[in-house]
Amino acid sequence: MEAEANSGSLEDSWAFIQSLGEGCRTVPLAGHVGFDSLPDQLVNKSVTQGFCFNILCVGETGLGKSTLMDTLFNTKFEGEPATHTQPGVQLRSNTYDLQESNVGLKLTIVSTVGFGDQINKEDSYKPIVEFIDAQFEAYLQEELKIRRVLHAYHDSRIHVCLYFIAPTGHSLKSLDLVTMKKLDSKVNIIPIIAKSDAISKSELTKFKIKITSELVSNGVQIYQFPTDDESVAEINGTMNAHLPFAVIGSTEELKIGNKMMKARQYPWGTVQACFHYPLPCHAVENEAHCDFVKLREMLIRVNMEDLREQTHSRHYELYRRCKLEEMGFKDTDPDSKPFSLQETYEAKRNEFLGELQKKEEEMRQMFVQRVKEKEAELKEAEKELHEKFDRLKKLHQDEKKKLEDKKKSLDDEVNAFKQRKTAAELLQSQGSQAGGSQTLKRDKEKKNFF
Repeated sequence: MEAEANSGSLEDSWAFIQSLGEGCRTVPLAGHVGFDSLPDQLVNKSVTQGFCFNILCVGETGLGKSTLMDTLFNTKFEGEPATHTQPGVQLRSNTYDLQESNVGLKLTIVSTVGFGDQINKEDSYKPIVEFIDAQFEAYLQEELKIRRVLHAYHDSRIHVCLYFIAPTGHSLKSLDLVTMKKLDSKVNIIPIIAKSDAISKSELTKFKIKITSELVSNGVQIYQFPTDDESVAEINGTMNAHLPFAVIGSTEELKIGNKMMKARQYPWGTVQACFHYPLPCHAVENEAHCDFVKLREMLIRVNMEDLREQTHSRHYELYRRCKLEEMGFKDTDPDSKPFSLQETYEAKRNEFLGELQKKEEEMRQMFVQRVKEKEAELKEAEKELHEKFDRLKKLHQDEKKKLEDKKKSLDDEVNAFKQRKTAAELLQSQGSQAGGSQTLKRDKEKKNFF
């Protein structure tokens, strides 16, 4: 009976709801409803925010780094020409705002001014490594802030390093090997042979094989285009076999056939033997002549986002992990239990305070020791001054005694002289008196005589 009563109440409720809905307006959907629209939302948000991409150009002066950048992005970037008189390697960074369709790109190009120009090239790589680490450190400091604004932060981390190799046709220079070895754990390296039109096609093929062999034998890890994505696996796998890219840069456009192409013109005969054009030029965008198109496709169209991702997930994470481990942070303790950030902070703080107290104690003991040493020096100096004073005092007394004896002797001489003078005056007066009496006597005798 109770079940029948409940069933009846449910039927009444449903009938009541249907009666309410008879007068409601039906609202049609504006479009498809589903979470499969999330990628579109992400794309719209990313396009609105814009993108950033940072390129580091490493190579000796005169290899055409600036020209290649102008050619890659079909833009004339403003910049001061580099000289060969730099005392050391300096990194010059310039940021440009580019727009293509409705996508904005904040492009930063960092060039190594003076690289390879010094006689002593031993430390040429150090300013480059320090610059890359400085960008990682700036991003890490922003991450560690209490109030982070990473969405508005200008990410200056280097996403790709285009390493320009001189077209010698023989082998890599020691400077190139050392520099790439120091950079391969910090940045994605894509080696390129600059001004590849300076050597013949056969020499270029042998040069590529030689470079690849030397990189492998020296353990230099260069960037490999990813093949895990099926949509780009084939093209990336093919392009990995073409590394290092041999490129030519030019901003001059020449008419080749019926097309305007970026090319290099020479004063000698036809270079494009495969097309038999009568114009003495070398087309930059011709894949038969150089790998410029391959580089542009791999760098900009296919793998730009992967380069950004590799920079964050691999190189930056390595720097961040090493930096936090230096600060004493770890993921797990010896018992494989997760670390508490608060406990780690307190332990590090106590350790720091302990070291600070230890240093204070050492400084205090050092100060006391220096005070004691200074007191001993002052006492020794005081003792020496007393001894010197005693010597001078004794010397003064001896000199005074000598002067007193000499004064006494002089006084005796003066007294003797005075006595002799008195005796002499007395004798003189007596002689004068005797002479006067004799004169009177003679006068008296003379008077009596007459």
